[in-house]
Amino acid sequence: MTRIILNETSYHGAGAVSAIVAELAARGLKKPIVFTDPDLVKFGVSKKVTDILDKAKVAYAVYTDIKPNPTIENVKNGVKAFKKAKADSIIAIGGGSSMDTAKAVGIIIANPKFSDVRSLEGVAPTTKPSKPILAVPTTAGTAAEVTINYVITDVEKKRKFVCVDPHDIPVVAFVDPDMMSSMPKGLTAFTGMDALTHAIEGLITKGACAMTDMMHLEAIRLISLSLRDAVANKPAGREGMALGQYIAGMGFSNVGLGIDHSMAHGLSALYDMPHGKACAILLPTAMKFNASKTGDKYRKIAIAMGVKGADKMPLAKARAAAIAAVEKLSKDVGIPPNLKGVLKDEDVKFLAESAYADACRPGNPRECTVKDIEKLYRSLM
Repeated sequence: MTRIILNETSYHGAGAVSAIVAELAARGLKKPIVFTDPDLVKFGVSKKVTDILDKAKVAYAVYTDIKPNPTIENVKNGVKAFKKAKADSIIAIGGGSSMDTAKAVGIIIANPKFSDVRSLEGVAPTTKPSKPILAVPTTAGTAAEVTINYVITDVEKKRKFVCVDPHDIPVVAFVDPDMMSSMPKGLTAFTGMDALTHAIEGLITKGACAMTDMMHLEAIRLISLSLRDAVANKPAGREGMALGQYIAGMGFSNVGLGIDHSMAHGLSALYDMPHGKACAILLPTAMKFNASKTGDKYRKIAIAMGVKGADKMPLAKARAAAIAAVEKLSKDVGIPPNLKGVLKDEDVKFLAESAYADACRPGNPRECTVKDIEKLYRSLM
C-alpha cells in the first residue's frame, strides 16, 4: 500500500503568486506572518509578494531570522515571532530554509509539546495539522512546498535531523518561475541538481511504486531538458525547472529517498555546504553503489535524459550511460567532481555514523553499513 499526500491546492506558471490574496480570503486567514530569509528581502524578491499583500491591505508581520541551514534556534525564535504577531498563518517565501523553518514553527504552534524541536525528528507523533502554510518557492530544487519532510540543523550536536510529518504540508503552493528568476547561477545549479537527486533517489528507493515512478521519470526528463537553460537564466529553462522540481517533490515526499541524501545532510551540517551542492557531488557515487539493486530503472533514467540507443543497450551499459549522463549534466552546470579540500579524514567516521542514522538511509535500495558509507565518502576525497 502506498499513501499519496499532496497540497490541497497548487498554482503553477508565471504570475501564480497573484492568487495569494484570494487564497487567504477563501480560507478566512486575516493575519499571516511572512517567513523569508534576509537575502530575499535585501534583493527585493520577497517584495514581489509583500507588494501584493500591501495592495490588498492585508495586515502581516515578517520574520527573517532564518539561516541557509535552519537551526533549532531559528525555529524557536520563529515560534516567538508567530505568537508575538498573533498570526493565524504563515506565508513561506524562499527555498528549503524558509519552508523548513515555517513547517517546524507551524507544527509546534499547533502541537506545543514538541517545542524542544529535537523531538520532531523522524516520524513525530503530532496530532494536529500545522497552522496553515502558503508556500512560495524561490528556488527550483527542494520542492519543500509539496513535501511532508523538513530538515533542521542541531548546531550543538553538529548534525541535521529529518522530520517526516503529514501534518506539515503547506495547504497551498504558488510555483511561480518569476519568483525564481533572480537566483544566481550557482544556486540555480545546486538546487536543480538537488531536484534531480530527489527524482533519481525517489525512483529507485525501496518504497517506489508505479504512480511515483511516473512522476519521477517525468521530473528527470524535465530537469535534464531544462537545467542548463535555467542556469543561463532563460525563461523556458526556469519554467521547466519550476515544474520538474515540483513533480519530483510530489513523488519522493511519499516514498522516501536514500543514502545520497543521508550523506549530504552531514556534509551541509558539518561544513555549512549548500545542501544541493552536497547532493550533486555525491549523486554519481551513490548511483554506482546502488546500480546492482535497481533492476531496469537506470535504463529508464538514461532514456529520460535523452541518451540515444539506451532502450537497446545491454543492462550494464545502460546503467553506465545513466550515470555518465548525470555526470555530464553536473559538469555542465559547474558542480565540483569531488570533495577534495572539503572533507577531512578525521570527520569521515562521524559523518558515516550520522548518515547511517539518518531517516533517509533505510529507503536506499542496497543495504549498507557504516563502513560502506565511510568508503563512499573516502572515494570522493
